[in-house]
Amino acid sequence: MSTDARVTKDLIQTLEDGKEGFARAAERLRESDRPDLSEHFVEFATQRERFASELQTMAARYGDDIDDSGTVVGTLHRGWMAVKDAMSGSDASGVLDAAEQGEDHAVGEYRSALDEDISIDLRTVVERQFTEVKAAHDTVRSLRDLKSPT
Repeated sequence: MSTDARVTKDLIQTLEDGKEGFARAAERLRESDRPDLSEHFVEFATQRERFASELQTMAARYGDDIDDSGTVVGTLHRGWMAVKDAMSGSDASGVLDAAEQGEDHAVGEYRSALDEDISIDLRTVVERQFTEVKAAHDTVRSLRDLKSPT
C-alpha cells in the first residue's frame, strides 16, 4: 500500500469516527441543558462526512481501494463516549469533554498525515481539511469552556 493510500485510509477512518461521534453528541446535547449547542455538532458531523467523501473520491481516482470502517481507537472512543454519556445522563459538560478528546485525536491524525511523504495533491487537500478540523477542535474547546446560560 502506498503512503498516500495508507494516509488516506487512516484519515477516512478518523473522519468516519468523528462523524459518528459528532452525531451522537448532537443527540445528547439536544436532550441536555444545552440544546442550543446541538446544531454545531450536526454541522461538524456533516463536515466530517464531506471530508471523508472527498478523500474517498480522490483515492478512487488514483485506483486505491480504501476500506472506510472505523478504527479501533475510534471505536474505543465511541465506546468511552457511550459510557461517559450513561454516567452523566444528559449533562452537556460530559458530552463536550468527550467531544474535545475526540477532536484532540483528529487533530493529531492530521498532523501525523502532514508529517508523511505524501503527494502534493493529497497534501493540498489534507492541509485545507486540517485547517477546518483545527477550527472545529477550537470551537468544541470554546463551547466546553463556556458556562451554561442562566
